[in-house]
Amino acid sequence: MNDRPPSDVTVATGPPTELGPDTAVASSPVTASDSGFVVDSGVEQLVADWESSGSPAALSEYLPDAAAIRRAALVELIKVDLEYRWLRSGQPKRLADYCLEFPELLAEPLPADLLYEEFRVRRDSGDKVEADDYLKAYPTQANRFEGLLTLDSHRQPRASEPTVGDAFDVGARLEDFELVRELGRGAFARVFLARQHSMQRWVALKISRNVGTEPQTMAQLDHPYIVRVFDQRLLEERQLRLLFMEYVPGGTLLDVVRLVRATPPDERSGQLLLDSIDRVLDEKGEMRPEDSSVRSEIAALSWPETVAWIGLRLADALEYACKHGVLHRDIKPANVLLGVEGVPKLADFNVSSSDNVATPGAAGFVGGSVAYMSPEQLEACDPGAARTAGDLDTRSDIYALGVLLWELLTGSRPFSDGEAGEAPPPPHVLLESRRRGVDLEQNPLPDGCPAALRRVLVKSLAPDREDRWSSGRKLARQFALCLDPHARDLVDPTPGSRRATMWRFAPAILLAAIGIPNLLAAGYNYYYNKVLIISELPAEAQENLEQVHLIIGGVAFPLGAVLILYWCRLSITVPRGLSQGRTYSSGILGKARAATLTLGHRAVVVSFALWLVAGVAYPIALQITAGGIPLRAYTQLLASLAVCGAVAVAYPFFILTFYAVRCLSPILLSHGELRSSDCRGIRSLARSMPRYVAVAAAVPLIGVAGLSFVGGDPSDAVNATVRALCLGGIFAFIGVYQLFRRIESDLRALERVVRIEVPGAPAGRRR
Repeated sequence: MNDRPPSDVTVATGPPTELGPDTAVASSPVTASDSGFVVDSGVEQLVADWESSGSPAALSEYLPDAAAIRRAALVELIKVDLEYRWLRSGQPKRLADYCLEFPELLAEPLPADLLYEEFRVRRDSGDKVEADDYLKAYPTQANRFEGLLTLDSHRQPRASEPTVGDAFDVGARLEDFELVRELGRGAFARVFLARQHSMQRWVALKISRNVGTEPQTMAQLDHPYIVRVFDQRLLEERQLRLLFMEYVPGGTLLDVVRLVRATPPDERSGQLLLDSIDRVLDEKGEMRPEDSSVRSEIAALSWPETVAWIGLRLADALEYACKHGVLHRDIKPANVLLGVEGVPKLADFNVSSSDNVATPGAAGFVGGSVAYMSPEQLEACDPGAARTAGDLDTRSDIYALGVLLWELLTGSRPFSDGEAGEAPPPPHVLLESRRRGVDLEQNPLPDGCPAALRRVLVKSLAPDREDRWSSGRKLARQFALCLDPHARDLVDPTPGSRRATMWRFAPAILLAAIGIPNLLAAGYNYYYNKVLIISELPAEAQENLEQVHLIIGGVAFPLGAVLILYWCRLSITVPRGLSQGRTYSSGILGKARAATLTLGHRAVVVSFALWLVAGVAYPIALQITAGGIPLRAYTQLLASLAVCGAVAVAYPFFILTFYAVRCLSPILLSHGELRSSDCRGIRSLARSMPRYVAVAAAVPLIGVAGLSFVGGDPSDAVNATVRALCLGGIFAFIGVYQLFRRIESDLRALERVVRIEVPGAPAGRRR
C-alpha cells in the first residue's frame, strides 16, 4: 500500500503474535539495519527484473544465506511478487503455494502484514474474498489484521463484506436493548445510544466482532474519569459482542479542538469548552444542563487553566490505569469523551494492554494513532527495531497526553506532520521529528500561557522518556500547580524578573544574612560587657580579656562561614547548576530540595552553636584572668549572651527561609518532580516557624529585663544602648512577622499542590 491513513487514525502493527506449540526456531543475531539493507537490495533487484524482462528468476536467487535475514527478506519479496502477479501480470499465486516452495515460512506464524497483503491484492484484483475468512483462519493474528485494515484509506464497505452491525437499525430491539440513535461507526464496530429495559437506563452500546480484550480491560477500571463498562453479551450465532457502557453525551475533545481552531486566541476561555458541549447536545436534540458548580468553575477559568483542568483529571485517570496494569496506547482527542458538565472521560481501550488480562500476542501488538505516538511507540511499530510493545510504559501515554493537551491549547499539534484528515510523513520522518523535541519557535504557545503550563507540556514531550514525568500522579501534581495562581507564580516566576535571577547571589546573601546580625550582636555584646564588667577589672585583666575576645571572634566567624557554606552547599550549587543547564539525578534533586527548605534552620544552628561555645568560653576566660567576677556580673553576662543568641537565630532564619522559598526552591521544584517527602518538609518548616517568631519577640523583652539589672542613670551609655536594642528589636519583630506571614502563605500554596486531591476521585485516590 502506498497511501497512508490520516495521522489521527488508530492503526495497529507488530511482529508475529505467537509461535506454534511444536515449532523450534533457531535465533540469529541480526541487526535491523543489516536485515533492512539485504531485504531492500533483493526487493530492488526483483522489481528491476520484473520491469525489464517480465520474467524474473526464481525468488530463491534473491535471498541471502543467513536464516533470520533470509526469512525477513522472503516475506518482503513475496509482498512484491504478490503485487505483480495479482495486479499486473495476471499470474496469481497464493500464500499456500509460497509455503510449499519455501517451508521456512512455516517456522513461525505467518506475519499479519503478509496475510493482509494477500487479502488486499486479491480484493483489488476482483477476486471474491472476505476479511472474515482471514480472521477465522488466523485467530492469532486477528487483532493485527484488523488494525492493518484501518490503514487502507481506499477500503470501502462492499456488499460481500458488510460493516459490523449493518444488520441493526435505529428502532430495532436487540436482546435487552432498544437502539435509539447511532452515535458512531467504524469499519469494525457501531455504537448506539440504547435503552436497557431491564435496568431502565441509557447506555452506549458498542456492537463489534468478538475479538480482543477491551471489555475485560475496561472492567478492571472504576474511576470517575474513565468511561465505565457495565457488562458485555455475546451473540454466538453471529460471532458478535455487545459491550454496553456509560453514556457520555457531551461529545469529545475533538469537537473542542475544532472549535478552538475557529476561535481567536484572545477569545478562548473555559466557556469555550462548555459551548462545544452545548453545541453537541443541541445537535442531538438533548437538553442543555442547568448551571452547576462545576460549569461555573470552568466558565471562570482562562483557556490555559481549562487545559490544565482537563489535564489534571486525565493524568489521574492514567495513574489509576497504570496502578491496575493497564496502558491505553491510543490517547487522542477523539478518545476523550465529555460529560454535560465538562468532565473528561478516557474511552476506547481497544488497543490497550493489561498486565491482568491474558491477551495472546499482546507483547508484540502495537496500536495507536501515529500523530500522538511517543518516539518509543513509533519504534515499536517498526518490525525491524529492537524495541517492542512490551517495552512501553505509562510514560508513553503521558507523551500522547502531552500532544493532546498541546493541540487543545493551541489548535495545532506540537509537530508539523499533518493535521487531522491529512496523511502523515513516513514513520522514520515522524520518529526523527519526535527525537528532535518540540521547537517552540516553530510551534509557539499562546502569549498568555503561564510559564508553569509551558514547562509541564514541554517536559511531557521530552524525546527521552527518562526526562518525562515518571507517573500520572506526578503529572497531576504539576497540573494542580498550574491551577493555583499563587503556587504557579511562586514556582515559575516571570523569566528575567529579579526573583528569577536572585540565585546568582546565593553565597553572598547567605553570608550577609548570617554575618550582619551576628556582627551587630557581637558589637552589642562587646560594648555591654566592656562597660559593665571589663571596665571594673584590673588593667592587665582587661588587656587579657580584649585578646580573648579578639581570638574568639577571629575564630568563630570564619569557622561559622565555612561550616554554613558546607552544610548548605546543595542549596547553593544545585539551583545554580540547574539555571546554567546542568542536569542532576532525582536523588540529588531530592536532597537539594530538603536542604533548601531547611536552609535557614541549618545556618542558625551553626550560628547558635558558636554563641553557646562563646557562652562557655567567656566565663572561663574571666575566671582565669580575673579570678572570677561577682554574681551580678555573671547574670548580666548571660543576659547579654542570651540577647545575642536570639538575634543570631531569629532574624537570619526568616531572611534565609524567605530567600530559599521564594528564589531557590522554585528552581528545584520546576526541574524535578514533587514528591510526598516534599510535603513532609513543607509541614516541618511550617511547624518550626512559630518557635522562631517567639524567639524574635523575646529580643526586646530580654532587653527590657536587662534594664532592671543594669540600673544606674537612665541617661548613661549602657541604658541608652539597651533601650536602642529594645526599640530595634520591636521594629525587627514587625519585619520578621511580615516575612513569617509571606512564607506561611507560600508554604500553604506549595502544600496544596503536593497534597493534591483530584475532585471526584475515590477517597483512596486522594493524596
